[in-house]
Amino acid sequence: MEDALDALEHRIAQLRQAVREAVAQREAGRAKELRAELRRAERAWDALISPPEVDESEDDAAPDATGRGRSVATSMLPVREQVHQALTLLGVPAAPKLVGAVHEAFFTGTLPTSRLTSLRRDEERSYRSAPGARPYYLCPALTYDHLAPARALLTVSTWPMEDRVVGPLSPRVHFLSAAISIAGAVTTLPAVAETGEHGAAGAERLLQQFAVNIPGATTAAPSKDMRGVDPHLVRAAAKAELDVHYDADRDTRVATARRARRQMDDAEQLFGTRLKTIRGVARQG
Repeated sequence: MEDALDALEHRIAQLRQAVREAVAQREAGRAKELRAELRRAERAWDALISPPEVDESEDDAAPDATGRGRSVATSMLPVREQVHQALTLLGVPAAPKLVGAVHEAFFTGTLPTSRLTSLRRDEERSYRSAPGARPYYLCPALTYDHLAPARALLTVSTWPMEDRVVGPLSPRVHFLSAAISIAGAVTTLPAVAETGEHGAAGAERLLQQFAVNIPGATTAAPSKDMRGVDPHLVRAAAKAELDVHYDADRDTRVATARRARRQMDDAEQLFGTRLKTIRGVARQG
C-alpha cells in the first residue's frame, strides 16, 4: 500500500502547486478543474489509508473515497475520470481489461472498456487543439525503442516520463507493481465474510488472479478474512520478485525518457511518434 500512497501524495503535491499557479494567473476555469482533481486524489488517499465510513446523512451527490454508498453520483462520472481512478490506484500503465477490472473491484459502476480506444484518440485531439487545458490527459504508454504508442496500454499524462515508457522487462515489473498496489488497496476493505460486500468480493477475485501468477504468493491454508488469498503474502512475494527486475527496467526507462525529452515535442512526449513506412523498403519486401 505504501507505493500507492507515495504516488498519490506526490500527485496531491503536484495538484496543490498547480492550483496555486492557476489562481495566481487568474485562470479561474483551470483552477476549478484542478481543485476537483485534487479532491478526487485526496479521496483516493483517504480510501487507501483507512476503510471508508459512509455517513448516510451526507449529501448523496458527493461520492465517498471508493464510490461506495453513493452509487448514483459515481456511476455518472465521465469515462475518462473512471479510467483515471483505476490508473491512479494501479500506478503503472495498464490495458483496458485491467483498468475495467480494477474499477469494478474498487469503485462503483461498470466501466465500458469498449470506449477506451476512441477515448484515447479524443484525448490526443483535445490536447493538440488546446494544450494543457485539462489537468490531466489519458495517453498511451510509449515503447522504449521507437517511442511509439504501445499497444493497448494506458497511462496518465501527469506521471513522470519514465513511468510512461515500457521496456523489455516492463510487462513483468508493471504486473508485480500492480499486484502490490491492489494488495495494499484490498487491505483497506472490510472482510468479505463479515460484510458480503460485492466490491470486496470483486477485489478478492482480482487479487487472486494476480497471486496465482506470482511464486510464493498463495497458500494452501486460507487466511481468516480473504478466503485463500492473503494480501500481505501477495505483496511480499511480488516485492521479492520485483526487487530482482526493477533496477534494470528503470535504467532502460530513464534512459528512454531522457532521449524522448531531447527528441520530441510536448505532444509527442505524451502520445508518441507515428511509425511511417518507407516506400522503397516496403516495395522490396
